[in-house]
Amino acid sequence: MHNPWIRYAVLVAGWLFLGFVLSVEVYFNNRAMMRPGGVDFVEVALPQFGRAVMWALMAPLILKMRDRMPLRRGRWVGGVGFHLGMSFVVMATYYLGRMVSYLLFWDETVDDFWQTAWRSFYGRNMIDMAYYWGVLTFGYGLEIHQRYKNEELKAVQLEARLVETELKALREQLRPHFLFNTLNTIAVLVRENKNDQAVTLIARLSTLLRMSLDNTRVHEVTVRQEMDFLERYIEIQQMRFSDRLSVGIAIEPAAMEARIPNLLLQPLVENAILHGVAPKSGPGRVEISGRVEAGRLLLEVRDDGPGIGDGTRRAKEGVGLTNTRERLAKIYGAQGQLSLRSEPGRGVSVQIILPCRT
Repeated sequence: MHNPWIRYAVLVAGWLFLGFVLSVEVYFNNRAMMRPGGVDFVEVALPQFGRAVMWALMAPLILKMRDRMPLRRGRWVGGVGFHLGMSFVVMATYYLGRMVSYLLFWDETVDDFWQTAWRSFYGRNMIDMAYYWGVLTFGYGLEIHQRYKNEELKAVQLEARLVETELKALREQLRPHFLFNTLNTIAVLVRENKNDQAVTLIARLSTLLRMSLDNTRVHEVTVRQEMDFLERYIEIQQMRFSDRLSVGIAIEPAAMEARIPNLLLQPLVENAILHGVAPKSGPGRVEISGRVEAGRLLLEVRDDGPGIGDGTRRAKEGVGLTNTRERLAKIYGAQGQLSLRSEPGRGVSVQIILPCRT
């Protein structure tokens, strides 16, 4: 209950209900004893509601005394003695206060106040002492519950930090892996005396790395942002493969605004180019598609390369695909799926299914 007024209303209702329960109990006890003149419920209820009000007013004070005189190891004797005395004071205060109230408001007279108080004392008054210890028990129960919630919160925060650290490590593995492959491409261009292309490629790599560094602390991006980064990466790869590499992009507008982990598609496209297009002697094509369906985001990267083996066994996953699978598992659990399908001679398709979040 974040609204304080609701919390106060619940507390007041609880104490009123307790006063009503006490009133009903005393009322039927008096009726069972068949007191002459009958039993007036209002007359019975007033002192019981007064008792409930006293308990409500005393509860914060009792909880504060519990903090000052806790029942802990090494302080048991003093703590128990102190609270036994205080619980007796609470009971006696209510009992004597009730007698004084009868004298003041109902014009009752007694010959000897203290003698009457001693003679009128009965075991039911001990419930006030039990109430005191009940409040102490409630205080310790609340403390244990709060301690448990704090430990639970710490555990959740620790787990979140561990997952974030692992995700960061996985994401950081992709950058040197991608950089290594791109530098290899530049080296190939230099060996082939394509110096102008190598310089252009270095400039594009610089732009790409700047974009990557700008998003170092960003865990999620939109598909649109991912595609902006990916298109620059594709430009670099097209310089290496020249006319041999063509890329088709077909992503629905609704899917463009969905949020996905940063650098999710780049390693999949890189795999498609290096293992699908590069081994071919002729031109190769990579298709990137995305759509939203039944609240889920479906992404696919497909190449028309030679495929994997006979199509019945799963490919040995490299750094990019392994990291992508692990990242999805840590972020989405069972809701994040990555599947790889191969058709010999027709290429490989990697499909990703995620909850669609905008």
